[in-house]
Amino acid sequence: MNGSFPRVLAGILPVAIAITACSGGGPASVRTTPAPDAGPARRLSPAEMVRADSGRPPYTRADVHFMSGMIGHHAQAVLIAGWAPTHGAGPSVRGLCERIVVAQRDEIGLMQTWLRARRETVPAADGSGGHQMPGMDHSMMMPGMLTPDQLAQLDRARGTEFDQLFLTFMIQHHQGALTMVDELMNAHGAAQDDTVFKFAADVSADQSTEINRMQLMLEALAGKPASR
Repeated sequence: MNGSFPRVLAGILPVAIAITACSGGGPASVRTTPAPDAGPARRLSPAEMVRADSGRPPYTRADVHFMSGMIGHHAQAVLIAGWAPTHGAGPSVRGLCERIVVAQRDEIGLMQTWLRARRETVPAADGSGGHQMPGMDHSMMMPGMLTPDQLAQLDRARGTEFDQLFLTFMIQHHQGALTMVDELMNAHGAAQDDTVFKFAADVSADQSTEINRMQLMLEALAGKPASR
């Protein structure tokens, strides 16, 4: 009996070790996969790379330039659209102007909030100081903005003349906004911020639609058949 025990033990021990290893228990367990960790590093967006490299927040100077510039751009649109009741605008143009004032004032608030939350300079959006936006000379105006001469011309117009000039100038103005969106989207790392991207996309869609509508309104004023 005593002589056979070592042989029995010798036969059992390797089996026990193997079972223990398979079950993962005990000090003899063998882990066949590495311990969970944070996983492989995901690919960073360009804006995130800017932050990782320099500690700046996850937005770019192009985003700030777009949001700041569009505040002045919208402010001018609100200013001239607000002239419709006092300049004898027709019903269709007055309705368009009312929509522009409401929509773009709301968007100005969004842009100011976005800039303020990031401790960026928040431009004023008050068009009451004159035809030219405060602190902005002609060379610094955003694409499509009306020049002082164009603003003065529109301010002198009344009735149908105002309608025609307003539509012509607002088409120019909207096309400038589309240029600003294109510049933003083509800037390296820009528009990664959700708010900036969604706002820019909304500007592109809404103002493209309004350009088409204003072109039809101009054709109607000129007595031409509306092209479709």
